[in-house]
Amino acid sequence: MRKTNLRDITGNGSVNTITTSYEGQYLGELISAALLSGDTIDKGGITVKPNVAYKEVVKKLDTSGIITDATCDFTVTADQITLSERILEVEPFQVNLQLCKKDFLSDYLALEMGASAYKNLPSSFGNYIMAHVAAEVAQKTEQNIWGGVNGTAGEFDGLTTLMAADANVVDVPSTASAFASSTIIAELGKLVDSIPAAVYGKEDLHLYLPTVAFKAYVRALGGFASGGVGANGVDNRGSLWYENGGLTFEGIKVFKAPGMPADHMVAAEKSNIFFGTALLADMGQSSAKILDMADLDGSDNVRIILRFQAGVQYGVSQDCVLYTLS
Repeated sequence: MRKTNLRDITGNGSVNTITTSYEGQYLGELISAALLSGDTIDKGGITVKPNVAYKEVVKKLDTSGIITDATCDFTVTADQITLSERILEVEPFQVNLQLCKKDFLSDYLALEMGASAYKNLPSSFGNYIMAHVAAEVAQKTEQNIWGGVNGTAGEFDGLTTLMAADANVVDVPSTASAFASSTIIAELGKLVDSIPAAVYGKEDLHLYLPTVAFKAYVRALGGFASGGVGANGVDNRGSLWYENGGLTFEGIKVFKAPGMPADHMVAAEKSNIFFGTALLADMGQSSAKILDMADLDGSDNVRIILRFQAGVQYGVSQDCVLYTLS
């Protein structure tokens, strides 16, 4: 249920009261928009666990040596099954924000009158403001997924942070100091060469690149002299070849991860990296409210309150590869 007190939008362009409490389905949709709209989650680059109330054990099964010579007896061979586990812990976060209604009102009225490129009009001015906040949360969550640092307010440890502290993750140190179109092919080659044999060729294996490395790779495939590959690049189309489609490198899917720090690349299976949230576990842990301060202090301010949980983890350390610039 969504409870709204939207008195009116008057002819002189002032909004009186927009106090809103989001509950049930509407709360779930709002938290989903805030947490799951970043590129890594929205485009399917990570496994989402939406039912983590606090902690969840991430397990991955590995079997080896399961075939033995036949006998008349049932003989269990030791160490045939390895069950690895790590802890996915979601942390609580909040947004306490105060905005002035007049800073958003002109945009909202433009939407209402159809004088905008937006296709969908928010059902209320309150929803419009909350959608703005949700988009900001989604962007920050995308950054946290890859490069967050738990010691920084508003962040949880991201995947590159966790991998850098894990001695069992495959490290790929580089002598390069930056990603460039003239060197990105060689640097991606180093990343691929370090992928464990047991992981190489898996269907959900991805090369996760920060935007700067992804741009360098696109430019390299566009050709033209020392900055690229081949005279005129892919299909002889030069810099016009790329149309925002999917990319691969030596048969492995390339995934643009905008939130990844600019000095890293990662190779991992999608099924081995996880984003957790309490979206479905206990909606009592999540909340979203808009408080219009007009009736309380006579101001034109609106207070936004948003509470949610989030965290990331990977399953098998040895199956992850972390590349780091020098």
